[in-house]
Amino acid sequence: MSEMDTVAGHYSHGGLLAAIEAGVRALGKTPETVTVDDLGPVDEFHIGGRQASEAFLGQLRFEPTDQVLDIGCGLGGTARFVADRFGCQVTGIDLTGDYIETGQALCGWLGLNGQVRLDQGSALAMPYGVDSFDRAFMMHVGMNIADKKLLFSEVYRVLKPGGMFGLYDVMRGTLDGFVYPVPWTSTAEANWVAPSADYETALAAAGFRIAANRNRRQFAIEFFASLRAANAAANGPPPLGLHILMGKSAAQKVGNLVANIQEGRVAPVEMIAQKPELDP
Repeated sequence: MSEMDTVAGHYSHGGLLAAIEAGVRALGKTPETVTVDDLGPVDEFHIGGRQASEAFLGQLRFEPTDQVLDIGCGLGGTARFVADRFGCQVTGIDLTGDYIETGQALCGWLGLNGQVRLDQGSALAMPYGVDSFDRAFMMHVGMNIADKKLLFSEVYRVLKPGGMFGLYDVMRGTLDGFVYPVPWTSTAEANWVAPSADYETALAAAGFRIAANRNRRQFAIEFFASLRAANAAANGPPPLGLHILMGKSAAQKVGNLVANIQEGRVAPVEMIAQKPELDP
């Protein structure tokens, strides 16, 4: 099985749209009345959810005229958030067909089909032309991609000169002995977590200039503590949440991720990079 098949297979769900619709109705909403914020807990599949998205994406300084690329978009939740909040045109790309099909339906529920387009495809061979996008971002994607130099060279290719690229990934820490399963993989063979130095090297090799680098380990620890307390007070998870995507193994995967973060094996890290302007 290829690397791409392994990754897509890990995330494939079946019945995902129906599960989300059931959660929406449990909130007292319908597909016609649900909002971008209502869907945030289930369609932003990264540590910190919408809170992390706002802190991270604000650094990219979006303009309404921007063409934006969401790499590894999943269900397209962050793409919809950017389109709704900043007025941009957003294209998302992801390997997993279930996610793209479901995400496009969610765009329809929210009336965002004219602003958000989701494509199934590989981040290592994107079907977009040179200099197509003003901004690009990826959130919790690099852990599923071994060849980060090829990944960032593709991002560089499709980004316009002067364009900004933000990434928010789980990166390797100083302690060995990784605990599985975690949300992005169940086995060591499909875990391509790398240290931040490897990201910096790969970004520089592609031609990017790194403008910011922020470790978000403490934020992650506090976020998961708050989430645990909220679930305990409610006697279980909310109607819409990432447990819908991860299924019966959700508690184990999240618990292992928290342990890996607390013990220093991994940490979420933000990086902001820029493609240089053309010489006058």
